[in-house]
Amino acid sequence: MPAFAQNRLFCAALACLAAIGSAHAAKSYGPGVSDTEIKIGQTMPYSGPLSAYGTIGKAQAAYFEKINAEGGINGRKIKLISLDDGFNPAKTVEQTRKLIEEQQVLLLFSSLGTVTSNAVRKEVNAKKVPQIFLLSGATQWDDPQGYPWSMGWVPAYQMEAKAYARYVLQARPNAKIAVLYQNDDHGKDYLKGFRDGLGAQAARIVSEVSYAASDPTVDSQVVMLQASGADVFMNFATAKAAAQAIRKAHDIGWKPLQLLTLTSSSVEAVLRPAGFDRAIGIVSASFIKDPADPQWNNNAAMQEWRAWMKRYYPEGNSADMMNVVGYSMAQTLVQVLRQCGGDLTRENVMRQAASLHNLELPMLLPGMRIDTAPNDFAPVEQVQLVRFDGARWVRFGELYAGSATASATAQSSQIDPSAR
Repeated sequence: MPAFAQNRLFCAALACLAAIGSAHAAKSYGPGVSDTEIKIGQTMPYSGPLSAYGTIGKAQAAYFEKINAEGGINGRKIKLISLDDGFNPAKTVEQTRKLIEEQQVLLLFSSLGTVTSNAVRKEVNAKKVPQIFLLSGATQWDDPQGYPWSMGWVPAYQMEAKAYARYVLQARPNAKIAVLYQNDDHGKDYLKGFRDGLGAQAARIVSEVSYAASDPTVDSQVVMLQASGADVFMNFATAKAAAQAIRKAHDIGWKPLQLLTLTSSSVEAVLRPAGFDRAIGIVSASFIKDPADPQWNNNAAMQEWRAWMKRYYPEGNSADMMNVVGYSMAQTLVQVLRQCGGDLTRENVMRQAASLHNLELPMLLPGMRIDTAPNDFAPVEQVQLVRFDGARWVRFGELYAGSATASATAQSSQIDPSAR
C-alpha cells in the first residue's frame, strides 16, 4: 500500500477514535442513570384522605410507559418508582429517604402536597437532589435563592386566590365572605393570597373556619360559616372535604355565590360526589382542557389524549381532569430530560428545568405557555375563571396572570352575569 494511503487510513482511524472518545466524554451521569435507564422517584397519597389524587401518579407512570415504548429518552427508559405516603409527612420523609438512599433516584418528580413536600424540602436541598414539578401551588416553591433544588408546577395558590378576590370584588362589591380552608400550609397559602387580593376590602371576610385533612367531615364547619350571614362562600378545601362542603351547603339551604379552587375542581372526583345539581353556578379556575367538557371533543390534542388513556391507562377515568394534569406534568419532565442530552446529572436537571422557554403543552388551555428561568421557578403562571353549568365547566373572561390579564381566550365579559 502506498505511504500516502497508509497515512490516510491512520488519520481516519485517529479521527474515529477521537469521535468515540468525545462521545463517551459527553456523557455525564448522576445517580440512577445508565446508558439504558433513568430512575426517578415520587411520593403520592395512594391511601389516606387525599387518595383521590393518586390517579395522577398512575397517569404519569402510564405516560412514561408510552415514552419507553417509543424508545425512551435517547435510548434510555424512564423508571418511575412511586411510593405511597398516605399524605402523612412522617411517611413522606421515610419514603423520600428510601428513594434517595436505597433506590438512588436521579430526581424526585411531582410528589403531592404542600405539607408533605415541605417535610423533606430542607433535606433534599442539603443533599442537592432535584425536587421538581411538585403537585403544590404553594408560593414557597418559587424560591430559587433559598431552595435552588425545589420547584413547583401548578399555578401558585396565591395567584389563583387573587383571581378569585378580583372576581368577587367585581361581581359582589358588597359581599360578606365566608372562607373554609385546610389548616396547613396549603390552606393558609390560599387564604393569604385571597386576603392580599381583597386588599383594603379584606374586612368583607366575616368568617374563617379551618379543618384538618384527617377530619371525617366538614359539616359542622359549613354550618358555622352559614351562621355568619355570608353571601359568598370561598371553598379552599381539598377534594373530599370540598365535595362534602358543597353538599352540606346545599342541604342546609345556604345559597351563597360559591368559589372552588382549581385543585378541587375535578368533575369526577369532586362535583359528581357532591351532586351536579348542588354544584350549579360554582366558580373556579382552570389551566387545562377538561375531558368532561364536550367543547374539546373534536380537539386533536384531546383525541390524542383519549387514545393514550385507552391504550396505556384503560383502568383510569377518562373524564377525570386529574389524569390530564398527570399527563401534562409527565410531558414537562420528558422535555427537561430531552434537553439534558447526555448530561444527566442532578445539576443539569435543575439547569434545564429552569430553562423552559415558551413550552406549549397540548392539553393546556389555548394561549398558555410554560416558561422558567434561573430566577423564575413557577412553570404555569396563568389561570382562567370557569363556572359549572350542571354538566361542565364553562370558561369566561381572560387568562389571569397575577396583577395582569393575558388576552387570548376571552369568551364573555370579565364578570359572570349569573353571579350578580
